[in-house]
Amino acid sequence: MALLHWNRGRSAGRLGTLEWMRSTRRVAAARSEFAGFRFPPEVITLAVRWYVRYSLSYRDVEELLAERGIEVDHTTLFRWVARFTPLFTEAARPLRHTPGDRWFVDETYVKVAGKWRYLYRAVDQFGQVIDVLVSPKRDKTAARRFFTRALAGATSPTEVTTDRAPAYPRIVEDMLPGALHVTVRYANNRVEVRHEVARYEWIRGKGDRQMLMSVT
Repeated sequence: MALLHWNRGRSAGRLGTLEWMRSTRRVAAARSEFAGFRFPPEVITLAVRWYVRYSLSYRDVEELLAERGIEVDHTTLFRWVARFTPLFTEAARPLRHTPGDRWFVDETYVKVAGKWRYLYRAVDQFGQVIDVLVSPKRDKTAARRFFTRALAGATSPTEVTTDRAPAYPRIVEDMLPGALHVTVRYANNRVEVRHEVARYEWIRGKGDRQMLMSVT
């Protein structure tokens, strides 16, 4: 086992020393992504997880860390989230539960980085997020791109429920010829209700949180 010692230097008497026990293999693997950061991987990982898992602001996370003797500025937390959330999202994909065979697909309008975009999203009958996609347009190209991405990481569903957008019938017929396509009014309420949460998360800049929430 490798013993990691971390001391903030300044205010050392108040902050003390954090000792982290990690295996040599895990330390070697972590250095490639965490190299150059003066905080240990455990601190960065915990901070990012708090932010994406719970409805916390950067200042909330800053305060929680301070209570544990770790002083990190909220702007640093912002950089950590921007840097590591996509990496954690990809690492979490293999740990997700197998998606169900009934998909509920819809899109909503959200503001991302000051610009309005369409957020395509699919959940299964258990509420697990299948995939998400942000697009400047709501058309056949965007819908096909979304289904291509979703199907790349999941088993083809036997039933797909969408709204009555004109792009969906042709896309479902071409890409999922054996699936039942449901467009009955209100049948898509499951994903539309969850869009309220999704819209809030994207407005707060937590788009990648969608995928992480499926496994945390």
